[in-house]
Amino acid sequence: MKKPVLLIMAAGMGSRYGGLKQMDPVGPNGELIIDFSLYDAWKAGFEKAVFVIKREMEQDFRALMDDRAAKQMEIEYVFQELTDLPEGFSVPEGRVKPWGTGHAVLAGRHVIDGPFAVINADDFYGRQAFQHIYDFLSTAQDGETYRFCMVGYQIENTLTENGTVARGVCSVDENGMLQKIVERTKIQRNDGVIQFTEDDGATWTDLPEGTIVSMNLWGFTHSMMEELEKEFPTFLSNAQKNNPQKAEYFLPFVADDLIRGGKATVNVLKSTDKWHGVTYREDRETVVSALKKMKEDGVYPQNLWIK
Repeated sequence: MKKPVLLIMAAGMGSRYGGLKQMDPVGPNGELIIDFSLYDAWKAGFEKAVFVIKREMEQDFRALMDDRAAKQMEIEYVFQELTDLPEGFSVPEGRVKPWGTGHAVLAGRHVIDGPFAVINADDFYGRQAFQHIYDFLSTAQDGETYRFCMVGYQIENTLTENGTVARGVCSVDENGMLQKIVERTKIQRNDGVIQFTEDDGATWTDLPEGTIVSMNLWGFTHSMMEELEKEFPTFLSNAQKNNPQKAEYFLPFVADDLIRGGKATVNVLKSTDKWHGVTYREDRETVVSALKKMKEDGVYPQNLWIK
């Protein structure tokens, strides 16, 4: 079996954060969040990582990674570009928005030929998550259905005090299998209760603590890459008719379709780790403090990539 590869979605600019948050140091020695994720992935067994970036970011990313994770892991770069479309399609006039996370993953189709995990560059997932997903992918083989997985987090471990967050709220059966995933774009804690709104705060719906949510940490056999490529033209045809400027090809939507169609099963691998991320500029200090404490507690060495 081929060894699992880590694919990192790093092409997005943090609009709410106001800058290229992937490049913002948060560790005591100038580390980025992605340095900690790569270290955790490497410790779990991953030997290769593929960054999905914008072409104009390549030089900056290489300069950062060559002196860090590239000392221990094989690192490749692929580019998410608006013009990377199937034959017969073109970019709608005036469109500048990227095509979404499903399209970002597709950017890796020429360099990934086996199982792979997917993460965001700007989220801290914790060591447990990478170990779970590596162990699953190391033995995952498609049978009558595709065998996928995702790491699920308890919602109370994924919130920020500085505004709303978007999370995929998961329905999980008694066997730990994902039944469906619903994207909730505005979740926050109000007066101690976790709630989401779909009408800009006019009404709020409670979400119980312990609810499992997705943080975009997925594990796939190579079949997912083939499905993403196969379904992309259908998405584009609909986008041209309905929302040519802003429609996005979301990775969770494709996974959800495969589950509902009986083509895939998704094991939910639960993590009790606390998520850390910089959704808003005000989140940065919380992340800095948390990572500093983890180093002081010996969770991470003072220098991640020195042999």
